Amino acid sequence: MPSYYTIGLLIVANIFMTFAWYGHLKFKEMPGFDKLGLFTIILISWGVAFFEYIFQVPANKYGFKDNGGSFSLVELKVLQEVITLSVFMLFTIIFFKDEPIKWNHIAGFVCLVFAVYFIFNKF
Repeated sequence: MPSYYTIGLLIVANIFMTFAWYGHLKFKEMPGFDKLGLFTIILISWGVAFFEYIFQVPANKYGFKDNGGSFSLVELKVLQEVITLSVFMLFTIIFFKDEPIKWNHIAGFVCLVFAVYFIFNKF
């Protein structure tokens, strides 16, 4: 499987994951959802996370070099983490406009990008 398929699947998976983990924080602003109990919120999040697995598992299965993919296990993990942070940053900017993104958040993200460089570089 070409590497861009793996990256695309990881992006879609992380969109679902971000909504499963953080989307419920906006329920208080939605009529009918504002009074849900924790157990119901967990079930809703679990339902959303199911779709994350539909994309995450194939991304890892087909992206892993021992299965004919392009990436080592470590490369898959680091790639997934950078995609997770990228999706999370966009999610925060779009849905949590009052949540400031500070310089240290950006500095940490840049460090992760350097991690990708070092992981993928064949020294």
